Amino acid sequence: MSAELDALTVVNQLRDLAADPLNRRAIVEDQGCLPGLILFFDHPNPQVVYSALLAVRYLAECRANREKLKGELGMMLSLQNVMQKSTSPGETKLLASEIYEILQSAGKEEAEQAEAAAASCRRKAHFFLGSNNKRAKTVVLHIDGLDNSTRRSLCEEALLKIRGVISFTFQMAVKRCVVRIRSDLKAEALGTAINSTKVMMAQQVVKTEDGGELMVPFQEDAAVLVEENTDIPDYLPEDESPSNEQDKAVTRVGSITDGMGWLSTAANFLSRSFYW
Repeated sequence: MSAELDALTVVNQLRDLAADPLNRRAIVEDQGCLPGLILFFDHPNPQVVYSALLAVRYLAECRANREKLKGELGMMLSLQNVMQKSTSPGETKLLASEIYEILQSAGKEEAEQAEAAAASCRRKAHFFLGSNNKRAKTVVLHIDGLDNSTRRSLCEEALLKIRGVISFTFQMAVKRCVVRIRSDLKAEALGTAINSTKVMMAQQVVKTEDGGELMVPFQEDAAVLVEENTDIPDYLPEDESPSNEQDKAVTRVGSITDGMGWLSTAANFLSRSFYW
């Protein structure tokens, strides 16, 4: 197995562990993982860079982690380098910029909370979902047929092919996917891509004026042309990635104990691999 394939495997596992909210504090507290993720930002494989950014984005979703992430040696500078690097794909730059903004505002949030505690309750739930980034928006999808890891992988592949998709998070228990997209991308493009799998059907979840939710189906005759994303490579194929471990990390809520053994292995790999 090549060093690059090892890097892909490790960063994808860290990304999937970070997707579980119960793992995020432990990953940030681990002495080897954050320095390793920062080094991945400068990896020559753009897929490794993108997965590392997704992992940090998940970690930053936990407010208690943001000061630690911001203060980690090289974090902010490396994010700036990704944003400024001419060879970075557009979605990679946008994701790095969003993380940078979240971490930059970490110290200011407490003061803002004190001024507007009541109004902030609603903002807190949507802070990471992009209400503070005018270049991006969030679409919540309810996906009928999103029943297992195979369907989830199929959905991932469909979304990753769309130019303008920044990132996405699955909520398997309720068959939902929260997708961050560029502001100029239509939500219908997501529905078209997912519906094209023929085994899943997407509906958009929208908020009503009274705070409730409404399921809005995408019209079958309103399919939009989906511009494929060629900048970001596909994720590691299932037959080359440790899918069994991945499923445990992502789908089992409360898997922090199970994940820590693998986290130790990942940290050891990172400490041996600070040479690229």
